Amino acid sequence: MTQRTIAQLAEKMKDIDFAMLSTHSEGGCIGSRPMSNNRDVDYDGDSYYFTTADTLMVQDIARDSQVGLSFQGKGGLLGLRPLFVAIEGRAELIRDKARFEQHWNPDLDRWFDDGIDTPGIVMIKVHAERAHYWDGKDEGEIVL
Repeated sequence: MTQRTIAQLAEKMKDIDFAMLSTHSEGGCIGSRPMSNNRDVDYDGDSYYFTTADTLMVQDIARDSQVGLSFQGKGGLLGLRPLFVAIEGRAELIRDKARFEQHWNPDLDRWFDDGIDTPGIVMIKVHAERAHYWDGKDEGEIVL
């Protein structure tokens, strides 16, 4: 097992746009849904996603901030090894437009008609506490 640093893992993750965000739903079930980081991929242990306040995901996070993120990198075809990353962390619900602007890009306009002024918009910040990775035969864990 090779021990990677967060910087080394971030370099391998730099082109991954989508993650599965998993929350603890009411009644103890796990709810997962695909989320795009909209190419905000300079990974330092924090991930940012936009949604609206009326989603079950936001309700789940308000009740229990412990979440999981699952990423799959390129590979798997033609003998290339895929990268898998599982993140355990805490989610924070942010409703501050100034903070939205720091992570906003034009691709988000297709989902949010009024941009950062869209009623009910929420940014989810996931701060990683632990990262597990599998890169072919290489696997490990990073505690952040």
